[in-house]
Amino acid sequence: MASKKENLPVRLKVSEDNEQGSSITYAPEVLNIIAQTAVNEVDGVAGLSNSSGGLLRKNNTSKGLKIEQSPEEVSVECYIVVEYDRPIQKVAQEVQENVRKTVESMTNMHVVRVDVHVTGVSFEKENTVVANAAQKARLDGDKQDRIEAAEAEALEGEEADGQDRK
Repeated sequence: MASKKENLPVRLKVSEDNEQGSSITYAPEVLNIIAQTAVNEVDGVAGLSNSSGGLLRKNNTSKGLKIEQSPEEVSVECYIVVEYDRPIQKVAQEVQENVRKTVESMTNMHVVRVDVHVTGVSFEKENTVVANAAQKARLDGDKQDRIEAAEAEALEGEEADGQDRK
């Protein structure tokens, strides 16, 4: 799969419009960032993962991609976690299409293949919704307690005003 030349920049032939002998090079990290961004743009992707299914943190996502490149072609493998309650096949196909289109449009390199490995399902979004609802209920309860305290204080103030007038 990956050769020792993996970390070397790729040289591309430049169109005839440019000076003869000119070239454009892409560092592997550039292709990785492009593919990573394209994956994360797809609705339903919880994130990139390692091959065993563990969700990767934002700063460690390069391990969720494997990119092989030749001077004019790229092959990408993506390891993703899909959000719960999303159609997995549809999300995986959208990842394939978005990675292919994005890499080709940004680099003018031909994407030979995009393999998507779904390594897990994330319930985090669902858990976040439940946690947010619980937090709101607590805040609403606290708010209600403050309103009741303010009303009681106002009533006490009115009673005190009424007694002062007598």
